Amino acid sequence: MEQFAHALADFVRAHQAWAAPIVFLLAFGESLAFISLLIPAWGALVAIGALIGVSGISFYPVWIAGGLGAALGDWVSYWFGYRYKEHVAQMWPLSRYPELLPRGEAFVRSWGIPSIFIGRFFGPLRASVPLAAGIFEMPYWSFQAANFVSALIWSAALLLFGDVIAKIMEWIWRLF
Repeated sequence: MEQFAHALADFVRAHQAWAAPIVFLLAFGESLAFISLLIPAWGALVAIGALIGVSGISFYPVWIAGGLGAALGDWVSYWFGYRYKEHVAQMWPLSRYPELLPRGEAFVRSWGIPSIFIGRFFGPLRASVPLAAGIFEMPYWSFQAANFVSALIWSAALLLFGDVIAKIMEWIWRLF
């Protein structure tokens, strides 16, 4: 995964016009149920964030692309859970991880709307919370409001974390 993140960051450094579309796709995949369990993309998002300050890539288009990609991934996951309800647990890869959906359900039931915000920032919950919200019919507009706001915050957090790390590394490099 680390090699993938570095290769993608190198590509974005060389082809900056592709930064926003790549971040959109990475955030979409990272937030999409099933896919995010197989290919965690947060490392690549942080690596691209590290390029923002040092390469002149504009933060805002990349941030919005990441937020929209993440929100769309959760939206699709919510719809999938709403549409296929009981059948979701028998589908691969959730059939191999039977504890994820009950954990997501318990989390959504006990935390409600804040579960969307909290789940966005925790790996396995990121995929199961929107799916569980759809299965257990969290009100659509409440879900979407929390989904879009949390996606924009999540995108900013990952990208800015990468940017801060890059600035710290640059500062350390100058010391030595």
